[in-house]
Amino acid sequence: MGRVSREASATPSKNGPGRGQSRALRVLLGAASGLIAGFAALAVAELVSAAVRPEASPITVVGGAAVDRTPPGLKDFAVRHFGTNDKAVLQLGIVVVLGLFAIVIGVIATRHRRIGATAALAFGAVGVAAAASRPDAQPTDVLPSAVGGVVAFALLYWLAGRAREPYGAAPAADAGEDISGGGSTRAGDGGSGGAFDRRGFVVAATAAVAASAGAGALGRYLNADKVAQQAASRADITLPRPASPARPVPSGVHPDVKGLSSFFTSNKDFYRVDTALSVPHVDATTWRLRLHGKGVSRPVTLTFQDLLRRDLVERDITLTCVSNEVGGPYVGNARWIGVRLADVLSEAGVKPPSHGGPADQLVARSVDGMTIGSPVETVMDGRDALLALGMNGEPLPFAHGFPVRMVVPGLYGYVSACKWLTDLELTTFDDFDAYWVKRTWSQKAPIKTESRIDTPRPFASPKAGTVPVAGVAWAQHKGIAKVEVRVDGGPWHEAKLGAQDTSDTWRQWVWPWQATSGSHTLEVRATDRTGYTQTDKRVGTVPNGATGWHSVVVSVP
Repeated sequence: MGRVSREASATPSKNGPGRGQSRALRVLLGAASGLIAGFAALAVAELVSAAVRPEASPITVVGGAAVDRTPPGLKDFAVRHFGTNDKAVLQLGIVVVLGLFAIVIGVIATRHRRIGATAALAFGAVGVAAAASRPDAQPTDVLPSAVGGVVAFALLYWLAGRAREPYGAAPAADAGEDISGGGSTRAGDGGSGGAFDRRGFVVAATAAVAASAGAGALGRYLNADKVAQQAASRADITLPRPASPARPVPSGVHPDVKGLSSFFTSNKDFYRVDTALSVPHVDATTWRLRLHGKGVSRPVTLTFQDLLRRDLVERDITLTCVSNEVGGPYVGNARWIGVRLADVLSEAGVKPPSHGGPADQLVARSVDGMTIGSPVETVMDGRDALLALGMNGEPLPFAHGFPVRMVVPGLYGYVSACKWLTDLELTTFDDFDAYWVKRTWSQKAPIKTESRIDTPRPFASPKAGTVPVAGVAWAQHKGIAKVEVRVDGGPWHEAKLGAQDTSDTWRQWVWPWQATSGSHTLEVRATDRTGYTQTDKRVGTVPNGATGWHSVVVSVP
């Protein structure tokens, strides 16, 4: 009978989980514990970031580090397939990966409590490493991730204790030992009296979720309050009338064709391609621009008010992103107001290389650490290169570089259009490679002559008869002289050009096509004022911009 009693006592109860707790339940409890710990880590980190700065939150620093290490081909793939949503997709991907990791370590913690909890510190370790590696890193940027990691460790250790099998042995001295072996249950290791304390676990988990949600909400509120204060600094700005206003736009720049892009691109529709996962919100009252480096005989630091007090110029300039595929959307036209960059450089004693200056590269730095290198010769050759303060009649939107950005007609944005500008350094291309140059893009990148069909859209079904084929063409700082369209590989037909605003803006065009039934391929090419006609050779965006003719296939009933 004694032996029977001992065997019976070693047999798991059928009425409670105990050692008979199902594997599925253990996995479920562990997964829940891991996810709760991960959620808490991110929520508390959000709160700490409010005391540091929003850009130090783990998702932002990890995402930024991921962008920095993304190969150019993959970056182009993301822009091509996700457009301006590429950053949201990246952030979602980071959250998913963190969630899966949290599930794994949570399941581990139900059997190896200390190992699983210690693994949770990786939440913080990854964030700390990412924060320290950012080009704009500040010493305090590691705090949100570090605190978040500690919270994940402590919470997972606690929840795993509540979720452990109550009939398992007390934890061995070795933190890695499996806790499911025989022996007596120690108080506080997951239950008492042989029954899993489901109510205790649910109460603990609920309390943890509620506290984490509160911390996260408070962090978001405090960060939003900071953003609101910075937005107020923008709202208080009234741009003065320019000393040199843009000339009136000539009539006829925009053919009256449905589906054709507007001549001016609104601020909300203007493309945005950059690496900032969190748009920097800079207070104009504390913003400073430092100018220094080789050949700068009079280094200077400028405030926003210093720039406003200078003679401002207003110009219409079309910008193009080097990531724009043939026929792509990353090109837009706006009216900019700002200070001539060449004047600021000249006053500091800078001379272009053609006049004996020692620096051939102007490196612009953003508040988020981005570096963009422009040829000194180009920005000082007389074109309207600007330190832009306004866009389409209002101060720059935050997403487009407030308070100050660079705008240089004729150069792709990655070698000219630094947003959230804070530093200008004169150096040489031999001495320094800017951000994208380190990632296999060209040092110098003049915009290529290109054209695009806006209407009819691909796979459209226009009716037979006269169909207006219309679009835009651009060759900034050279100007468009001619646009031609052909159908099904036939002869080229010259399109009617809209009026030319300036050589720095795109030009719109339209060609009346006598459409007949069937499937047809429309192609377009442009010729700039230097006499160059764009090539039909298709080349991708890397290393200095795409080439080729844009084509559209339509089906006429």
